[in-house]
Amino acid sequence: MSGGVDSSTAAALLVEEGYEVIGVMMRLWAEGGAEGDATNRCCSPEAVEDARYVCQILDIPFYLINYEKDFKQHVVDYFIHEYAGGRTPNPCLACNRHIKFDLLLRRALSLDAQYLATGHYARIRRANGHYQLLRGVDRQKDQSYALYMLGQKELAHLLFPLGDYTKDEVRAMASERGLPIAGKSESQDLCFVPDNDYRRFLRAHAPETIKPGPIVDTAGRVIGQHKGLPFYTIGQREGMGIAAPEALYVLEIDAARNTIVAGTKAELGRQELIAHQVSFVSGEAPAGPVEVTAKIRYKALEAKATLTPIDGNRVTLSFVEPQRDITPGQGVVFYQGEIVLGGGIIAKAS
Repeated sequence: MSGGVDSSTAAALLVEEGYEVIGVMMRLWAEGGAEGDATNRCCSPEAVEDARYVCQILDIPFYLINYEKDFKQHVVDYFIHEYAGGRTPNPCLACNRHIKFDLLLRRALSLDAQYLATGHYARIRRANGHYQLLRGVDRQKDQSYALYMLGQKELAHLLFPLGDYTKDEVRAMASERGLPIAGKSESQDLCFVPDNDYRRFLRAHAPETIKPGPIVDTAGRVIGQHKGLPFYTIGQREGMGIAAPEALYVLEIDAARNTIVAGTKAELGRQELIAHQVSFVSGEAPAGPVEVTAKIRYKALEAKATLTPIDGNRVTLSFVEPQRDITPGQGVVFYQGEIVLGGGIIAKAS
């Protein structure tokens, strides 16, 4: 439970299907939380009360579980570490991997629950004795990208009740059932940064990561100064502060030299990447090269590519067309049609 329309409607559907449902919400770390003057957006007092009220309407128990320390370690500290290394992380992927579908799932199973259900827009199908992870029917809300790390062990104990519906249908179902959160807006900001200013957050919590340094062109000539590597990401144009005949973009972030490499739009695209920390939903990497489509960011368009396993948890992806914003630290997810093959973290592009 999150106090939002998706998890609330998922719980309502499961109650109607005859499941014995328990509502569980996670209390997560928030900036200033130790002093009690700030809360994580995912578990604000208002969100807790909304979730509790929905559970009262559905006549199911409600529990709030504290994962503040685990969230700080696996998500927040990871977020800071990645930016310090010149990478651009997606903390939601870390949360799903370590918190929702590890700690919370194991807690659910320890309570003798058969399944952990969430409001994600994705689907699970069993075929030939194996579980498949599929896109959600609503392509505008499909969240399979953020679930690529799920394997057979996890999928056997997960339910995604909303995967066959569109967001509009879910809101309508919530309204029909008298759930007061039917029209509640969504928050897609960093849940642990109250003002959504990650630069300010890094200055406050990891000032050692903010070191000004040179901006160089592709020939190595110094053409400007950057304010600190965490303030930049691949493909960024704003904030360069350089007068040039053509607009300049961030092409590369070199943490070892504390240097930004800048170039023109024509120099921006890359056709190949290496991903590490790769996992496959089936539990096994392909035996050889396979044709896939891939997303290099959550909101990115899919692109055709050839996936080639390198070793246990690394692959190369060779794209048919150059991709403008291949960014180390972001997740890359591999698809064949509506099936999610797996994904990993982008290590480098070439």
